[in-house]
Amino acid sequence: MSQRKILVTGALPYANGDIHLGHIMEAIQTDIWVRLQKMRGHQCIYVCADDAHGTAIMLSAESQGITPEELIERVNREHRRDYDGFLIGFDNFYTTHSEENRELSESIYLALERNGHIARRNIRQLFDPEKNLFLADRYITGACPRCKAEGQYGDNCEVCGSTHSPSELINPKSALSGATPVEKESEHFFFTVSAFTEMLRNWIRGGAVHEAVANKLDEWLEEGLQDWDISRDAPYFGFEIPGHPGKYFYVWLDAPIGYMASFLDYCKREGLDFDAWWRPGRDHELYHFIGKDIVNFHTLFWPAMLESAGYRTPDAVFVHGFLTVDGTKMSKSRGTFINAETYLKHLNPEYLRYYLAAKLGPGVDDLDLNLEDFAQRVNSDLVGKLVNIASRCAGFIGKNFDGMLAGAVDNEALLEEIRKASAEIADLFEQREYGKAVRRIMALADKANQYLNERKPWEIAKSDRKSPELQQICTTGINAFRLLAGYLKPVLPAMAADAEEFLAIDPLAWNDFDSLLLDHRINRFKPLMTRIEPAAVQAMIEESRQSWNSGQDDTEAAPAPEAIEEIAAEIDIGTFAKIDLRVARVIEASLVEGADKLLRLRLDLGVNAAGEPVERTVFAGIRTAYKPEQLTDKLLVVVANLKPRKMKFGISEGMILAAGPGGKEIWLLHPDTGAKPGMRIS
Repeated sequence: MSQRKILVTGALPYANGDIHLGHIMEAIQTDIWVRLQKMRGHQCIYVCADDAHGTAIMLSAESQGITPEELIERVNREHRRDYDGFLIGFDNFYTTHSEENRELSESIYLALERNGHIARRNIRQLFDPEKNLFLADRYITGACPRCKAEGQYGDNCEVCGSTHSPSELINPKSALSGATPVEKESEHFFFTVSAFTEMLRNWIRGGAVHEAVANKLDEWLEEGLQDWDISRDAPYFGFEIPGHPGKYFYVWLDAPIGYMASFLDYCKREGLDFDAWWRPGRDHELYHFIGKDIVNFHTLFWPAMLESAGYRTPDAVFVHGFLTVDGTKMSKSRGTFINAETYLKHLNPEYLRYYLAAKLGPGVDDLDLNLEDFAQRVNSDLVGKLVNIASRCAGFIGKNFDGMLAGAVDNEALLEEIRKASAEIADLFEQREYGKAVRRIMALADKANQYLNERKPWEIAKSDRKSPELQQICTTGINAFRLLAGYLKPVLPAMAADAEEFLAIDPLAWNDFDSLLLDHRINRFKPLMTRIEPAAVQAMIEESRQSWNSGQDDTEAAPAPEAIEEIAAEIDIGTFAKIDLRVARVIEASLVEGADKLLRLRLDLGVNAAGEPVERTVFAGIRTAYKPEQLTDKLLVVVANLKPRKMKFGISEGMILAAGPGGKEIWLLHPDTGAKPGMRIS
């Protein structure tokens, strides 16, 4: 097989939030594919970068009292740390706020302009007179023009589901300053993506995307593509459009160009020819791995921009679904919105790499991390099957034969069957059928364990520790383990490295599977993988839950800090009826030492049937919105039958109800006048 030249990119994480397990799922999927290519001897380069521009980053830096550059530099370090922790083997992890990206963005824009693919026209937008900036829809709130529900955003109503324009809101307010926005006209620049409709249709149907994605894109193409607004007005954190002071590239114009910029930075260090990889007519390959939420940017705008500017289009865009946990969207309150850093405090990263690989396929369906199944599968497959093969044989070889494998094996047919699976497994990984590949490998591991169960080397050792038969049986087992560990090396690179040290061999490549280890001395065996303990999983969930309840900012990087979470999975009326909502009076509110955003509330819930007073202590993350003295004697609503939960600050015996986006905007749900402590809300 001739060597392929492959460039692979992963979607850019936004530089305004932490890396969470949703990001990690994509990075793991991409990393496995890249490692396979490298094991097969191909030149495969994997680049990524932080998406470092936009209004949200500008506002976030302002709220922290630092510059945007300081914010994105700090976040970049944190992102690198988290990806490294999960063994993601980037060849280059860069930032879109770079000179390489500025130069490429400007040159591509000027090419679009020269080729007649930039249109300019005036548009009217709502403008915040206090912040002195134009407001995106998500930064405008008001009452829905249809159902009159308050607190709705500028594009749709979360209550009645209707869509509207920001100008239709009743009493619109800026979510940034609270000021009443005014309409203001501004010239914007547009990319005429509709000029590339036929080119995009041919590219899409040429195998560039999964069929399910292609079908959706066909719908958009049939509806007709609209010109894409690629400019934003100052103030804006990004690159200024050349020749137009005060006008900036919209973040989504320079973000995908960030792939090129990251690669260009790599080329400068490694002495590669950038144009050979990015200009048409070469035998190089280009693949993007992305989530289904950014399909339109990568499969419509991006290839059209590349076509106009004279660059090559991607060979394929591999689209994956979202990560759910225990069957529902990741939830902060349930502790299942898990940051990479939190996971790594408690669990081996290769547990997650293996579990996700065992469930990943080439489609766009969501993938569920079922935490109980996660522990069971890792313990059963990796510890109980794979590592078990080596641990059952290594001791006999080490103690009885001075670590020396035999010159022949006991079961050539078993090893030949495992070796012959090499091409099939490689093809499954190549097609991103990771789940099928893992199942095939584990089926072979079952056969190797079955062989050992039948030959019972431990029984032979009881009668003759130096038996040649014992040495050959264990040599067979060690060779089976070597092959299987090699097949899983793209998934489990750290375990594979430990296995290579144990086996005293060079790093495994895919063409090594044609040979066996015979008359070879191995090193002393050390445990290669330990079981997942349920307590570790629970500790991870508890830390995630506490970080959210204590008000720490562990939200997903999003277009704006005000973006709302999707509504959780539905519950039936019977489940809802079990929730006991009661009016409570705040007897005392106090600060919690060591917690920036928690208050300790002592609550009066009236009296019980015996006439005895009922009190509860509840910790609530509302310190940024309320001073303790403001709450004394106030009435609020509490979930009275919530199971007490141990926190590092004490036991919380309930949960108060509040609403709002956080920070200073947290509103307690005060009951109507006349309510009394203990009164049930129904």
